[in-house]
Amino acid sequence: MGYLSLTDADRAEMLAAIGISSIDELFEQIPPGVRFDRELDVPPGLPELELARHLTELAERNAHSGVELSFLGAGIYDHYVPAVVDVLLSRGEFLTAYTPYQPEMSQGVLQAIFEYQTVICELTGLDVSNASGYDGCTVAADACFVAKHASDRSKVVLAETLNPQVRQVVKTYARGFGLEVVEIPHRGGTIDPDEVAAAASDSAAVIFQQPNFFGCLEPAPDLAAATGEAGAHAIAHVDLMSLGVLEAPGEYGCAMAIGEGQSVGCPPLYGGPHYGFFAARQEFVRRMPGRIVGETVDLDGERAFVLTLQTREQHIRREKATSNITTNQTLLALAGLVTLTWLGPQGLREVGETCVALAEYAKERIDLPLAFERPTFDEVAFRLPRPARDVIRDARARGVHPGYALGRDYSGLDDVLLVALTEKRTPDDVDRLAAVLAEVC
Repeated sequence: MGYLSLTDADRAEMLAAIGISSIDELFEQIPPGVRFDRELDVPPGLPELELARHLTELAERNAHSGVELSFLGAGIYDHYVPAVVDVLLSRGEFLTAYTPYQPEMSQGVLQAIFEYQTVICELTGLDVSNASGYDGCTVAADACFVAKHASDRSKVVLAETLNPQVRQVVKTYARGFGLEVVEIPHRGGTIDPDEVAAAASDSAAVIFQQPNFFGCLEPAPDLAAATGEAGAHAIAHVDLMSLGVLEAPGEYGCAMAIGEGQSVGCPPLYGGPHYGFFAARQEFVRRMPGRIVGETVDLDGERAFVLTLQTREQHIRREKATSNITTNQTLLALAGLVTLTWLGPQGLREVGETCVALAEYAKERIDLPLAFERPTFDEVAFRLPRPARDVIRDARARGVHPGYALGRDYSGLDDVLLVALTEKRTPDDVDRLAAVLAEVC
């Protein structure tokens, strides 16, 4: 709310209702030794006008893509979010809804989730989707656990070109899951299918990213085929926004498709919150984490929606749990649904084609060698004559954030800059980037 309406009379009325006389009495069960026994060290309250002015001053310290031309990507992307997203998500039926356990009370939310699951299945080419996951990292860990249970194998293989944050979360979860994690190094920007085949021979799953963290397109059909021939499950970590122009993971043989949904419906938001998506073949439907909404008919024969296959809070089952996260990001997943509906198939394709065209234009205009000679989607890695972090610092002083320094996560790539080109950038923006890089390099 924009203001605090609680008065002393309100507090007294609430205390009387629960049969106590003071706030101190409310917390009397807390031992004195662990209580905070002094006033908080915060400034005194301000009048509303002064507070608004102060908050504005603090906000102006932040740099964002409205004041700084940004080519930063590396997992979080500055795509256009249509105005209709906020209009619909601000409706009370969506904004205040938490977990729709009582389907008769929340048919609208359940139907929206059902439609979200439908578009995820259509985009990934797979049979089933859950009602969203917490983020793109945790759904990767969940997918590993599903693969372990489905295969009775306790090793997972990760491509080195998979987002470093995803790899780190998988490794963290792996200790609790009893999983061994093996990483396959890249060869010139992508991983080799023969190395995948060798590593997958005794593995539950292989996870690769398409497009990968370097912006390169992996030989995804060959990777999926090599994984499947070894008896492991191929899992593709994909960008939903790329699926208007790239082949769906289900079409080239993946058992599961997962990813970070931020690029569809969510602004960058300083790292969160976002939503993860998880789609799989039908055979995994009872192993999937999270909730699933199904379609049925009610007693009157009318179309109805229900939570199906999994019971309420069924994941709190100790070692049998498929996930220890009992919430998800339904509101943000609905932002993705609204955005995809607004775009439609043709619009999604046009966004993808625009990103590809801008990336190719950047390769022509920026007078720097490519770090990897591979096809790309919307990110391009350039080799610099100076450390990338120094170039980024100097470019930002000129009002341009030129991209991400891959040396932050990969040894030997300190001079590589990863540049993201979304449909919000223009050829003139790329020209400006080229000029700034020429100056600071």
